[in-house]
Amino acid sequence: MTSVAVALDEKKYARLLSRTLPARITNDTEYKRLLAETERLMEKEEEELSPEEHTLLDLLVTLVEQYEEQRYPIGPATPHEMLHHLMEARDLTHKDVWPLFGSKGVASEVLNGKRAISKAQAKKLAKFFHVSPALFI
Repeated sequence: MTSVAVALDEKKYARLLSRTLPARITNDTEYKRLLAETERLMEKEEEELSPEEHTLLDLLVTLVEQYEEQRYPIGPATPHEMLHHLMEARDLTHKDVWPLFGSKGVASEVLNGKRAISKAQAKKLAKFFHVSPALFI
């Protein structure tokens, strides 16, 4: 992928910056304000955005993501949580995955958190879901 440098109209970009006033987000009020600005720009079709708006959008997304990562950190998921998430995302039920475990009983114990996921099962799950086995270990 190649990137092409686009010349910005400094006056136009300065007007956008002075209207938006982007800065490091330190509270929910600023977060909501900059998130609204981000959403306003994202409502436009990409080809409708000027180079200055593209640059501002990139800056706003960076600021919003940084705040969200600090304010709402997502901890690592357990192997069981990951399995449940992948099943839910694909609208799968117990009967869809039990063949991977060899029996309904073992699948039930794993899905209910009463049994750990073995390395062999992790490999089968990884192949089935097209993910790394490390997610289940």
